[in-house]
Amino acid sequence: MSITLDQLNDAPIGEAAKLLEGLYEHSPWIAQQALTARPFASLAHMKHAMARVVAGSGPDAQLALIRAHPELAGKAMVSQSLTAESALEQNKAGLTQCSPAEFEKIQQLNAAYNEKFGFPFILAVRGPRGTGLSRQEIIDTFERRLQGHPDFERAECLRNIHRIAELRLNDKFGVAPTVGNMVWDWHEELAQFSDPGYREKGQLTVTYLTEAHRACAAQIHAQMRDCGFDEVSLDAVGNVVGRYRSGNKEARTLLTGSHYDTVRNGGKYDGRLGIFVPLACVRELHAQGKRLPFHLEVLAFAEEEGQRFKATFLGSGALIGQFNTAWLDQKDADGITLREAMTGAGLPIDDITKLTRNAADYLGFVEVHIEQGPVLNELDLPLGVVTSINGGVRYLAEVIGTACHAGTTPMDRRSDAAAAVAEVLLFAEKRALRDGDSVATVGQLLVPNGSTNVVPGRCQFTLDMRAPTDAQRDAMVNDVLTELEAICERRKVRHTLEETMRAAAAPSAPQCQQRWEQALSTLGVPLHRMPSGAGHDAMKLHEVMPQAMLFVRGQNAGISHNPLESTTGDDMQLAVQAFSLLLDQLASES
Repeated sequence: MSITLDQLNDAPIGEAAKLLEGLYEHSPWIAQQALTARPFASLAHMKHAMARVVAGSGPDAQLALIRAHPELAGKAMVSQSLTAESALEQNKAGLTQCSPAEFEKIQQLNAAYNEKFGFPFILAVRGPRGTGLSRQEIIDTFERRLQGHPDFERAECLRNIHRIAELRLNDKFGVAPTVGNMVWDWHEELAQFSDPGYREKGQLTVTYLTEAHRACAAQIHAQMRDCGFDEVSLDAVGNVVGRYRSGNKEARTLLTGSHYDTVRNGGKYDGRLGIFVPLACVRELHAQGKRLPFHLEVLAFAEEEGQRFKATFLGSGALIGQFNTAWLDQKDADGITLREAMTGAGLPIDDITKLTRNAADYLGFVEVHIEQGPVLNELDLPLGVVTSINGGVRYLAEVIGTACHAGTTPMDRRSDAAAAVAEVLLFAEKRALRDGDSVATVGQLLVPNGSTNVVPGRCQFTLDMRAPTDAQRDAMVNDVLTELEAICERRKVRHTLEETMRAAAAPSAPQCQQRWEQALSTLGVPLHRMPSGAGHDAMKLHEVMPQAMLFVRGQNAGISHNPLESTTGDDMQLAVQAFSLLLDQLASES
């Protein structure tokens, strides 16, 4: 019989501890200490309280907790001495049905991992959806993490232990994140579309107006229809626009959404989470026959990443009248212009100017996004409220020196373009570190037609610089560009510089931010406020209307722009609930 939260909160401490037995492997002290934080407002509150107990227990107790767990497909499984919970989990992942080769491989990995780190490999084998990882996924993760740093692995083991406890707690309370798992499935379905050259390798890449990109748009269009949107259309830049009408035709509109394009070999959740969370909310509203006192407009923005063409934020920029027609002459790596790509996709270029929204018609813009960083993961929190989005500037640059023989040209006679860029890279890194919260990145570095025995005559590179305020960003940019000029002068080379993107810092609108905070309070999720170091569509809409974002925790230490980007059905369920609560708040204010 399932436990209820009221039952746990009201039970004497001893009885309550018995109700929570088995959550943490052979470690009842965690739940016992966490119970002092009662009453729990929610399961999320309880999960966080237990994670905080572990965080405050010290390195020795944490190591003992890790060592209390059995090896995967190890001696305890063979001897059938696993706890009931571990036996269920390893069976659900199919570890009890390993082939002889798989079993031998896992034993080798167990031995190597223990020898390297001094503790067993811990993985929540029920996975992000709770239904079990495949044996190959387990082996792949094992092999990858075997190469990790001991400090990272220790933290990653603890994070997986908390995930194991979360799933066990769900079982005890008889709850399942059915909506979150549905949203998780939507991400998997959309990830089937990928650009040629990446699809064959099992990698996810969706760049603007490729065949895979258009297939994504068609799938999102169909899903919006299935969820009950009243109007669904594809606009002149390829945005998929869904509108769920209010009963009041004269009502204003809440705008939300995110992008569906990806970086090359990226993750499944960046951007797309902010499309599917509101879709899930509309699906529920439609199922209940419920109308809001305002219109809800969900945008699946066609382009945000700037991967195929130099221009970025084509999707959201068009909504605020910032589509520069000069961009139409930009060419991709294959020499196809943006104009040709848009015309080939059947987009009516002449209608782009009609996409500009009248800000007076809108209540504001809200966006849900995977965090793309480690903070929430390290704090053991599923959600975070964004206070501002860092301002950023990007440049495409080239240093031009003199290509010459690497063997016959003395070191003091060279005009080495690559060496000059190396100096710039190191200076940018040092300059950003000086601020503490600024970042500077040379993400692309290329010596065209370079040869081992030739001093580089040209070196192309990108510069990406971001900071919490425009003033801080601009001071860093000025220092880096000044140093670039000085380096080129000293090394007798020249440079070109093209600004490809500039976005102002975007502080969240206080009232919009407070609605997210109230939603988290209602859910019983401890509040954490945080800035966003990444750029988002919200920073474009910020220029014309109030905006605020909600972050969702990422797994695998929060990594993003990477195939390892991940989140769980549980966290997505909370994001959907938070969004629904925000809609309720706005409805009560109307």
